[in-house]
Amino acid sequence: MAPEDFKKNVLNWFDLNGRKDLPWQQDISPYRVWLSETMLQQTQVTTVIPYFNNFIAKYPNIEDLAAAPIDAVLHLWAGLGYYARARNLHKTAQIIATQGYFPNNIAELMALPGIGQSTAGAILSIAFKNSHPILDGNVRRVLTRFKGISGWPGSSQVNKQLWQISKELTPEQRVADYTQAMMDLGATVCTRSKPACLRCPLNSHCVANATDSVHLLPTPKPSKAIPVKQLTFLLLKNKQQEIALIKRPPSGIWGGLWSLPEFESIISALAWCNAKELPIIKSQTLAPQRHTFSHYHLDYSTLIIHTDNPINFVMEADQTVWYKESDIGSLGLPAPIKLLLQQKT
Repeated sequence: MAPEDFKKNVLNWFDLNGRKDLPWQQDISPYRVWLSETMLQQTQVTTVIPYFNNFIAKYPNIEDLAAAPIDAVLHLWAGLGYYARARNLHKTAQIIATQGYFPNNIAELMALPGIGQSTAGAILSIAFKNSHPILDGNVRRVLTRFKGISGWPGSSQVNKQLWQISKELTPEQRVADYTQAMMDLGATVCTRSKPACLRCPLNSHCVANATDSVHLLPTPKPSKAIPVKQLTFLLLKNKQQEIALIKRPPSGIWGGLWSLPEFESIISALAWCNAKELPIIKSQTLAPQRHTFSHYHLDYSTLIIHTDNPINFVMEADQTVWYKESDIGSLGLPAPIKLLLQQKT
């Protein structure tokens, strides 16, 4: 299939079947495209929609986002995962608000925190109508199958090959529609499992379809055992119905969020309480639970301690404070911690 036929088939399919009512497709602007593309990184559309709507309601423009406290931004992001995206979103909003314009070229966009080549290409194509290729997960899957490219797409060689193909196929005209069409095609037809090949506008020239290898492509990442880490959370409550929370470092897992103090084991958590001479009214240990990150499993236990220790108790970590239970809902909390605090304790 010639490149021009490829583009024509994709656009014709989009005109009849493409999604055109997603919230970020309304009132299109660089800010809305950038926000949606950031949220959609490794996250399903159905999950993103309510988060996007909440963000736009709270921060309708980039100046509002730039002026917001990072804690408020993280609170809105809580549960969406990959929190570095929210921190980078906030940093970039401040940079753009300060410079007074949204960049419209690839170099300036990619120099901003959290904006990679594919996100930059989507912003330029959809918001500015400038022809730039993208290569998100959906597009990567479509091109890998259409061209019959084996090898893990995350490898340097395959990734470079796919970028070149994407560039060659991206049109000069109707580039916004084409970009959305390619993402839609991967999300709704050329899906990871059970792809609807009979409904695909490219099936007659798809190498994977012709060779019955659709289920083999893209080639999976070489597997390796996912490590398991274990820790204990200390849920410390006083008679004033306050809970001790710690502000996590700005980078790393759950960066910038509020969490519970962590210990290697229940024994070490109890030893810490004893060393602090905390009067323990009652204690409770919750059943162990597992939370899975992209690169490891976290098995955690929770020790709940009720104490009548005075409100002015000071813990050694500068970022640890007592919070009233009624105020905790306004904080940015990791999903498992939010779940713990919602339980009746």
